[in-house]
Amino acid sequence: MADMQNKDDIMLQVRGLRKAFGGLEVLKGIDLTVRQGEVLAIIGPSGSGKSTLLRCLNKLETVDSGSIQVEGRPLVTTDEKGQAKYVEGREEKKVLSCMGMVFQQFNLFPHMTVMENLIEAPVHVQGMKKSEILPYARQLLSKVGLSDREDYYPSQLSGGQQQRVAIARALAMEPKVMLFRPLPWTRSLPVRC
Repeated sequence: MADMQNKDDIMLQVRGLRKAFGGLEVLKGIDLTVRQGEVLAIIGPSGSGKSTLLRCLNKLETVDSGSIQVEGRPLVTTDEKGQAKYVEGREEKKVLSCMGMVFQQFNLFPHMTVMENLIEAPVHVQGMKKSEILPYARQLLSKVGLSDREDYYPSQLSGGQQQRVAIARALAMEPKVMLFRPLPWTRSLPVRC
């Protein structure tokens, strides 16, 4: 009975995920389940596949086989021949819109202000009106401590401020799952058990 109840809170489920680049298999049958409210940290040395996994989760890389489900909706499955098959069209857009990602280099648009960076996707991807998203975007900027920077350009911000803008930008899409690429400095930190 407890298992039935817990299935409803599964936000992300990955089964048998495989990805190779040429002859180098980077992801070798990855399985993971993330439930609502959970935080999952994936650690490992440089080149171990952490970034590849994140890129596969949001289809910046396509997988060779395996399955990915977000809130019970399939993004990719594997057919009887062992080939990955992605959902298409509107369904793909719906599934992918459930995930937000903060990139390692933040990927802010340099020619846009902080506010323009925040509202770009909600306006052009979700079709929201600027008047609808502006109050929420201002709330997000306040939460990340950058209310006074909405008219600044990325080049006028420190690296930490750019990172906070990138987080607010991802949250502006109201994702159910947030993915964070590893930061360069995290690779050099010692891990103690």
